[in-house]
Amino acid sequence: MKRLTSFFIVLFLVSSCALRHEKQASLSKEFSNGAVVTAHPLASEVGVDILKKGGNAIDAAIAVKFALAVVYPNAGNIGGGGFMVYRSSAGETAALDFREKAPAKAFTDMYLDKEGNPITDLSLYGQLAAGVPGAVAGMDAAHKKYASLSWAELLAPAIQMAEKGFPITQRQANEFNRHKERFQKFNPNGAAIIRAEEWKAGDIFAQPELASTLKRIAQQGRDGFYKGETADLIVAEMKRGNGIISHEDLENYEAVWREPTIGDYKGHKIISMPAPSSGGVALVALLQSVENYPLAKWGFQSDSTVRAMVEAERRVYADRATHLGDPDYYRVPAEYLTNKKLNQERMAKVDLRRATPSSEVKAAQFPGYESEETTHYSIVDKDGNAVSLTTTINGSYGSLVWVDGAGFLLNNEMDDFSVKPGSPNMYGLLGGKANSIEPGKRMLSAMTPTIIEKDGKLKMVVGTPGGSTIITSVFQTILNALEFGMSAQESVSAARFHHQWQPDQIDVEDTAISESVRQSLEKDGYKIHKRGAIGRVENIIVLPNGKLQAGADHRGDDFAAGY
Repeated sequence: MKRLTSFFIVLFLVSSCALRHEKQASLSKEFSNGAVVTAHPLASEVGVDILKKGGNAIDAAIAVKFALAVVYPNAGNIGGGGFMVYRSSAGETAALDFREKAPAKAFTDMYLDKEGNPITDLSLYGQLAAGVPGAVAGMDAAHKKYASLSWAELLAPAIQMAEKGFPITQRQANEFNRHKERFQKFNPNGAAIIRAEEWKAGDIFAQPELASTLKRIAQQGRDGFYKGETADLIVAEMKRGNGIISHEDLENYEAVWREPTIGDYKGHKIISMPAPSSGGVALVALLQSVENYPLAKWGFQSDSTVRAMVEAERRVYADRATHLGDPDYYRVPAEYLTNKKLNQERMAKVDLRRATPSSEVKAAQFPGYESEETTHYSIVDKDGNAVSLTTTINGSYGSLVWVDGAGFLLNNEMDDFSVKPGSPNMYGLLGGKANSIEPGKRMLSAMTPTIIEKDGKLKMVVGTPGGSTIITSVFQTILNALEFGMSAQESVSAARFHHQWQPDQIDVEDTAISESVRQSLEKDGYKIHKRGAIGRVENIIVLPNGKLQAGADHRGDDFAAGY
């Protein structure tokens, strides 16, 4: 109870100092023995507590994962999936794919009407929108390979917070109230988040059904989720709606260890996530594409810098739409997409004096080939082991379906498949055959958990949520640090922009790109589209003196902690 009380104190301090937090967006925190940066103060404190107990970065990552399922229900989850990139203190690297999979009864045209047009809501809301969850299997796989503390010990903080409750932030109160009618529509039997009165900041949010589910997982491991009572509750929830996840789908789910995508940028080793995430391949291609340009000389968000980055993004996202998918079902040409010579030759043909219309940009051709509500956290322990983990249920609060009796949200990841070639998903991303729906297939993702080395030593641990903007947000954050000399906090707080090939526009945050540069870009054919916040990046930079500099994105309740 003492630990839970300290969590409350931390949260209230952070909430009451929100304005000061905004003003100090340029100040990084520094720690000597370990750092944890997550989307929620309580989750960050859980991670640090595990590190202080002698746990390693993987132990902390597992504890944080389950803590976020309690305190950050719109994206933290056990009903979704994600990707993890790991680097040991000795330089060993690994990538864990616990992305959701299409159920066995899924088929290519399952979200199309009789005329072959997408029925958008079917892949976004309700039981049919859910893929087979991978989160618990992923944490089980990570625990068996790298953890040092017991499984039950790592789940204990999450169980306690679910059972006793925790005080919600103002941001969470607003979200709970805004989604109330939609929660009621898809959860006629009720859910812990639904109540008669409006939520207010500081209200205690207890989730007894989720606590029971977490206890089963703590006692039985992955079988506490994929078999027995929890599995029965998931299948019963499917039958209440139009869902198709079966007991066999749950029992057969496996997380997969994959070889990370490796690239080089000006002597920095880039370690990122391979397919079925498009993030690593796209990030490496973007960095390769701009490497020959004098970005540091041109300056942060200068006219020339923006043009070079946008033109690179335009081409890489065209490739993503055509060539990326689940490598277990489709031959992904990763070695071509990350060929530095090819990417730089392609950019050498670009005229930065005018915008290249996206209609003129086609995906590269290779021989032999045909919500932004995610959450990320970065962790480094005292020994230098590092975890970069991005997890999601896709849209904010996923499919909006809480599993009755089990207390957790189901994802709506089926929308991340190409429901129909050429038709955009909820983030406006296009796709084709490589990402078509097939039974047992993992849907394509933009998640880009990334670790960077310099001269064989750990340099940076970075990642973000943000749907289609994930890749470009990580791309910009890396350049902010490596090219423009920004601190960890400055690199994540800096205003961002985004281009994804289609639609043909540069999305910009309010303060991104100066007015004079915007006018210059528009004069030469670039379309500027103003939008809200882009991404919520969590970054840890290892300083020359060995200290860990941590930056938590000010766009949310994100929080950097350490010791």
